[in-house]
Amino acid sequence: MDRTAGLGFKMGHVVEALTANVPGLWFEVHAENYMVDGGPRLAALHALRDRYPISLHGVGLSLASVELPDAEHLARLKLLVDRICPSVISDHLAWQRWADIHHADFLPFPRTSEALGYVVDNIDRVQNALGRQLLIENPSLYIELPGNEMTEVDFLVEMASQTGCGLLVDVNNIFVSASNLGFKPESRIDAIPIDMIGEIHLAGHRADADLSSPLIIDSHDMPVADRVWDLYRRLVDRVGPRPTIIERDEDIPPFEALLAERNAAHLILTGSPSRREAAYV
Repeated sequence: MDRTAGLGFKMGHVVEALTANVPGLWFEVHAENYMVDGGPRLAALHALRDRYPISLHGVGLSLASVELPDAEHLARLKLLVDRICPSVISDHLAWQRWADIHHADFLPFPRTSEALGYVVDNIDRVQNALGRQLLIENPSLYIELPGNEMTEVDFLVEMASQTGCGLLVDVNNIFVSASNLGFKPESRIDAIPIDMIGEIHLAGHRADADLSSPLIIDSHDMPVADRVWDLYRRLVDRVGPRPTIIERDEDIPPFEALLAERNAAHLILTGSPSRREAAYV
């Protein structure tokens, strides 16, 4: 997979995806949607893999849990990895599983040395089982939990240094966290070590449905916001091109609308500084 821009794949766009003729295009899929033994969904993924590079983005490893990764889940992920041979495998810095209950949300945790130990151990177990490096995505945060012993960047750096994993930098998550917690997103964008960044995500957000709430929500149901585009340009100007995905998980627009956002990201990745400024404005 070159350092170009791609799209999160949606089954509703399978015909457009398989017939697109777009240089550098690639697709990311949510791994758990394809951890099956057969059927049309897996057949579509194989057809897509025959034409494009594929990355697997997991939503179920629960890497920040005090519990070990679920053995059955990990075995099915390993089978999918062996079938598809993805260019990249990624998951989230969050926990979802506790006492055999899997929660739908990516839940936060205090950034302590103890938590770092659980995360490092879980990442090591997954990477050893898959025989592949993981990229770990920074979370969207809505409150600052008590008990933090290190900054988010320091935690990410220690995690990557101890495990050899890479970072998936979600620029929208940084903007959402900055807005909700009251820090400057530019400072976070500038602090992430260049050599640890393996992939970038761009997505949309919206205001909380509670009109009395000042929060913004990482909703993945809107176009990428102008401020997030600005942060993305800033990141690319500093670190150089990195594979980039446009994510959209709700209120899915036509394929052409998503492709327009992808093309804007691609122009930022491959264009001169002046062309970067012109992208998607």
